[in-house]
Amino acid sequence: MRKLILSTFLTLDGVMQAPGGPEEDPTGGFTHGGWSVNHWDEAMGEWMAETMGGSFDLLLGRRTYEIFAAHWPYSTDPAAEQLNSATKYVASKTLDSVDWSNSILLEGDAAEEVAKLKQQNGPEIQVHGSSDLIQTLLEHDLVDELRLLIFPVVLGSGKRLFEEGAVPAGLKLADSRTSSTGVVYAQYERAGDVEYGSMAFDEPTEAEVERRRRLASE
Repeated sequence: MRKLILSTFLTLDGVMQAPGGPEEDPTGGFTHGGWSVNHWDEAMGEWMAETMGGSFDLLLGRRTYEIFAAHWPYSTDPAAEQLNSATKYVASKTLDSVDWSNSILLEGDAAEEVAKLKQQNGPEIQVHGSSDLIQTLLEHDLVDELRLLIFPVVLGSGKRLFEEGAVPAGLKLADSRTSSTGVVYAQYERAGDVEYGSMAFDEPTEAEVERRRRLASE
């Protein structure tokens, strides 16, 4: 089975909306676009190069696809060649066609189509941005790994990575690093179900209650 890897920028309070600029995603009256820009350093560039360094396919929602398609075909950035040559699956109910090279429009129910893709042979499937699509993937338990860049920023509003409907899941930390600007890279892998317990104190026995009474009276 192919792994589906969710890679996203995240504020400390879980917001993932419009990290790259004010015009990226102003839906819902969001006015904090561009919150990640001034935190970039050399280490973060290296992390992203590692993410893009191997073979992968992309899974994108409509808005992220349109942002990427308007930029990467014309970019000279080192990542451009990999993104342009990668197979890109686009989950959208409103697009009729996709023109960026090697792009495939998924028809039908997104969760069902993605589940089929995971069963096929091929490289890992990476999801970047695509906040609305991510909610569908989490709700249907289709995410195998999360690669999060957590920025030292609190916004208080905006689209969050984990909204209502995510399936409870246990995770294990596979890697973590910190940039010079305080950004934390955290890589989490699925680790079965959530394990529950209790921090409550055990009820004391009658003998223990009596012992405490004697000590208190001394």
